Amino acid sequence: MSVKRIGVLTSGGDAPGMNPCVRAVVRTAIYHGVECFGIRRGWNGLITGDVVRLDEKSVAHTINRGGTILYTARSKEFMTEEGQRKAVSTCKFLGLDSIIAIGGDGTFRGALALSKYGINVIGIPGTIDNDISCTNYCIGFDTAANTAIECIDKLRDTMQSHERCSVVEVMGRNAGYLAMYVGLACGATAVLVPEKPIDFEQDVIEKIRQARFNGFTHYMIVVAEGAGSAADIAKQIKEAIDLDPRVTVLGHIQRGGSPTGRDRVNATKMGYLAVELLLAGKTNRIVCTHEGGFTDVDIAEALSMTKNIQQMEVDVLAAMTGI
Repeated sequence: MSVKRIGVLTSGGDAPGMNPCVRAVVRTAIYHGVECFGIRRGWNGLITGDVVRLDEKSVAHTINRGGTILYTARSKEFMTEEGQRKAVSTCKFLGLDSIIAIGGDGTFRGALALSKYGINVIGIPGTIDNDISCTNYCIGFDTAANTAIECIDKLRDTMQSHERCSVVEVMGRNAGYLAMYVGLACGATAVLVPEKPIDFEQDVIEKIRQARFNGFTHYMIVVAEGAGSAADIAKQIKEAIDLDPRVTVLGHIQRGGSPTGRDRVNATKMGYLAVELLLAGKTNRIVCTHEGGFTDVDIAEALSMTKNIQQMEVDVLAAMTGI
């Protein structure tokens, strides 16, 4: 397989570290004498031909920037056969023989669809949710977690001063990996995630009671957005024990900010490996982490995998919370 011209795009929700990943793709491609083009606004940009040539200067000083210089969007049109054929037409017209797509499951489903038309594709997991089943780590997770931890640490200061309960909602869509990690890092009184059925009396109320019996007068409840609304959780606490919680929804602040060192390095390695895979004749793969190293898996196989909260995290949280 001869690779002469690579297109790179970011799709779905933005994640800190996408820019270092794009930078790595561009610089690795150029290092090997391969042209690189940025596709702006995700799969929709491939449909409309929103493509720009990238070189070393295009990606200079982007390793520390949050967001994505290529912009991102979700494209309903690309989900249709007609939209996919338009994207293929753009690839043929511009001579793009390979596409590297950075994003989540939706991005990879798009890449898989494109591959059926003979376009070489490589996926790179980039989502703060860390919910891609084939990989232990996704670009953006570390930065988002540290942002949430910093915010919750500041909230704890004022909650402690006023002897209050705080209910904090973190992002994660339908996954609880971010909430679990943040809750463990912050020493939360309770953590609610969608993967674990909620017994409100035992998982929240009793933990608050036990914390009070142990001399604590402030309580931190971390809720994954997929597990319920922080406002609803606060209302239930008020009704159950007449405690008046303060609600904080961290929202999209978790997506922004300069990527951490871990996200910069992992994103750089993944971008480099994506290009190396193409040059080695491999296609329809997702770059991923496994047991501390980097590897790759078939896209179709990856999309059929499932991922669950680690039992050790559940056990550790049970031992740490409410005391």
